[in-house]
Amino acid sequence: QKCIEILIFYAAAQKQAEPAVLQPTPQPKDDFQEELVVRPLHSGDIYASFQFRTLWETDFMRGNKVSHYRLFPKSLGQVISKFSVRELHISFTQGYWRTMQWGQPYLPSPPGAELWVWFQDSVTDVDATWKELTNVLSGIFCASLNFIDSTNTVQPSASFKPLGIGNVTDHRFLRYATLPREIVCTENLTPWKKLLPCGSKAGLAVLLKSEKLFHSSFHSQAVHIRPVCQDWQCKTTSWELRQTLNVVFDLHNSGQGKREWSLFKMFSRTLTEACPLASSSKIYIDITDNPEGEQFELSPATSLLSQAMVLGDRRTFSVYDLTQQDTFGSPVSLLSVAGDMLRPLLHAERYVAGYGLQTGEIHTLMYNHHPYRSFPVLLLDSVPWYLRLYIHTLTVTSKGKDNKPSYIHYQPSKDRVRPHLLEMLVQLPPNSVTEVTVQFERALLKWTEYTPDPNHGFYVGSSVISSLVPSTVAMDTNSTRERPLFSSFFPCKEESSYFVRVYTEPLLVNLPTPDFSMPYNVICLTCTVVAVGYGSLYNLLTRSFQIEEPSPGLAKRIANVIRKMRGVPPL
Repeated sequence: QKCIEILIFYAAAQKQAEPAVLQPTPQPKDDFQEELVVRPLHSGDIYASFQFRTLWETDFMRGNKVSHYRLFPKSLGQVISKFSVRELHISFTQGYWRTMQWGQPYLPSPPGAELWVWFQDSVTDVDATWKELTNVLSGIFCASLNFIDSTNTVQPSASFKPLGIGNVTDHRFLRYATLPREIVCTENLTPWKKLLPCGSKAGLAVLLKSEKLFHSSFHSQAVHIRPVCQDWQCKTTSWELRQTLNVVFDLHNSGQGKREWSLFKMFSRTLTEACPLASSSKIYIDITDNPEGEQFELSPATSLLSQAMVLGDRRTFSVYDLTQQDTFGSPVSLLSVAGDMLRPLLHAERYVAGYGLQTGEIHTLMYNHHPYRSFPVLLLDSVPWYLRLYIHTLTVTSKGKDNKPSYIHYQPSKDRVRPHLLEMLVQLPPNSVTEVTVQFERALLKWTEYTPDPNHGFYVGSSVISSLVPSTVAMDTNSTRERPLFSSFFPCKEESSYFVRVYTEPLLVNLPTPDFSMPYNVICLTCTVVAVGYGSLYNLLTRSFQIEEPSPGLAKRIANVIRKMRGVPPL
């Protein structure tokens, strides 16, 4: 009996010593979609908009460390986790979007670089986190974002609401900055393409050839990260990474007098396969203005059509599904006559007036082209500190009458510390032009604060105008995965209006500039005086003089030779 107890005890000990079988941890689900929208513009140009969306069911906000990355890029995931980022929006744009010629873009962006970030409420020092984040993003995207500091960063109080879940947020955790002089080139496009799951090896990213993209009228690439709802009830959330690239190509003329375009002519490449990791890969061709095929024809033809509410209008698209093998073959459009374009309901311009290098005036024009409806707009203007605004000269006029803003937030600048921040809520009357003017005085910078080309001028970032514009059709308020990507970026909560963000032109302002050639002239003159004057004196003081006897004449030298031959001492 004692032996049996020992065996039972030994068996129990062996059972406890066996390693426990680990249950597999469920990995977060992720999904990748890609699409290309091609829209023939009424000016004859071609507008191509790429959108790549990666959804990941994970939670960075609770401080959970994620070590396994499949489709979501690890570099951006670590940035979100380390810096407690709630939303991140960054864009690099070359050129200016001509609203009156091309209409409204799907995703607007200002010239240069733009960055605005919402931080979580757990961040204690937002300014220090913002500075470190800009340095990290500068390395990721190979850009000059490290030049973002307190002198060009603002904290808006009403603009740039979160585009993800949770719209009620303390604006102390928001930072916004622009670099209007940032040059966009291949060095920025290459790291942007590496963030895609398939890179530029398969799918729509194959068309992204830098030689063609940068040889265009307009080019803009952006990255947007935000938390979104998985369903309409918002029971589960996920992180959305949306990479967008918008480009406008010039008109392609053929030798037969017809205007034609194709994917190969625009990008010098053709599609061969969809991205294997993409659950959806589609090409949309806007045929709203071509219902009967009178203006252009598509080849190969497709019977798959789709309608979407885009920017307050119902648009019809021909859809090419790249997951189907019979789709491949470049869609070609033969354009004939361009029709009349409906004017955008909201448009804005800005310019600098005045003469001399002491004072000036900034004019901002906001156009409401709606024939009978007025709507409010929110204007944000960030002006550098070296343009000292006279805020008492601020005037807002519409149709020759004063238009008093219902909300004004102004933060004065501090020299070499922070810029001016002006936000206003203005009601635009129907079919009117509202003009906002403010006078300023130019400051004199230190000679070390000027750029290498100071006579070129100093850039001032674009003004930002946000508004809910009345819609001509009922907008779709259901945010589902079945909607096209280009129509689901800005959340729509009302059927009667849609959100629009408009950027004005950046300003180029001349400042009082000293004559930088004068120090060069002084240096040259000083060096000449030192070399000629002091050099000669130093040579005279340090040279050693020796007396040399004159050489004998020819007769004396001949006599000395003869005397030497005779053995007689020389003369």
